[in-house]
Order: sequence, then structure tokens, then C-alpha cells
Amino acid sequence: MSTGQIKAVLFDFMGTCLDWHSSILPVLPAALSHDAKSDFALEWRQTYFDANTARIRNGDPPEDIDTTHRHTLLAVLDKHPEIKPLFTQDVQDKAVAAWHDQKAWPDVAEALRKLKEERGLEIYVHANGTTRLQLDIVRSSGLKFDMLFSSELLGCYKPAPENYRKALGLLKLRADECVTVAAHTSDLRGAKAVGMKTVYVRRWTDDIREDQEVIRSENDAYLEDMRELNEVISKL
Repeated sequence: MSTGQIKAVLFDFMGTCLDWHSSILPVLPAALSHDAKSDFALEWRQTYFDANTARIRNGDPPEDIDTTHRHTLLAVLDKHPEIKPLFTQDVQDKAVAAWHDQKAWPDVAEALRKLKEERGLEIYVHANGTTRLQLDIVRSSGLKFDMLFSSELLGCYKPAPENYRKALGLLKLRADECVTVAAHTSDLRGAKAVGMKTVYVRRWTDDIREDQEVIRSENDAYLEDMRELNEVISKL
């Protein structure tokens, strides 16, 4: 394949750009210690990923992310009967709603600004979830993108190849003109499979089961945060 000039950068959202962990912990039961809340949130997040993977495997269409968050929350609580009574209906409702109010990691806004203003690149959210969720967390995070692509809009989840191809088709861009940036190796494997460049950003909250050395070897770049993203993409 010929190498094209990079024209667009597609970002995974939660985890990659957004510190979901800090948004979820405050709404969990006050009786739990900070470490217990953190462990619970990480398990809930992983259970959400597992649920999406199962839907892809079964050929099921995307599910409203609030629905997925709710039934995965209940699934995790069923594994922890000792704390389940603390999660009243009100706590459950607030926990699901908290995913709609997230703050950006501190390195993200400046990284986006450089890509957009200094390099003139198009920047997009490309993430699983719903349009409503993405609109809400763009507002709460203060981040600005040219367009929001959700699995709800595209009709299938990442990392299915069709998800990436649909986004590329709407953008009227070739795969080699685009870079995917994510803190999830599965997203990047899907992007690479259709010919896109890939940049992995390490976030301690995500890919908790993955071997980071394997990830480092699989991608065009591996970053500990987004501070050098502009320079890295300029070399792709």
C-alpha cells in the first residue's frame, strides 16, 4: 500500500481521553474505602468490555451503553454479595449516570489543540457508545472535536473491521491517511487490520489484563501520555 499524508486522527474516548475512574469513584457507596471503590470500578469497566466482546462474538447489534453499564453493574454486584446492599437503587442510578460526566486527562486538551491548530489535522472521536453519551462528555470535559462517531451511529462495535471502514467511508479518507489513538490494544488491532496507523497511549485505568511489552511492539508508537503526540504523528 502506498503511504499517504496523515489527514485525520481518530481518538478513542473513555480511558484514552477521559479519566473515567475519577468520575465514577465519588458516586460509589461512602462506606467503601478508596481502594475498594477503585477495585470495584476497574472490575466494572472490564466487565463492560467483556460484555461488548460477547455481543460482537454473538453477532448482536450495539446496545445502549446505559443499558450495558446497568446490567454489568448488577453482574459485578452479584459477585460481591457482601457489598451489594450498599448499592441502593439511587446509588445504582447515580453510578450509571456518572459515565455521562467525565473530565479529560490533563495532557489531552493541549495535544488536541496542537494537532488541530499547528498541524491542521482533522480530529474525531471514534468510540463505542451512544451519541448522547459522547455529547454529554464532550461538554463536561471541554474537549473539542470535528465529529463524534459512536458505535450507535456506525451500527457495530470496535474492533470489528466494518466499524472502521464505515467511519473511513463517511470521512472520504483512505486508511493510510488516518491515525487511531487509543489506550485499548483491541481498538488498535482493529485499526491496523484495515490499514490505519496506530498510536497507543498508556493509561493505568485501562488494558489491565494486557502485556504492555507486546502492545509496545505491535504499534507505530507507544506513549505514556499525549504530550508528545503531535511530534509522534508528524513522523508517521
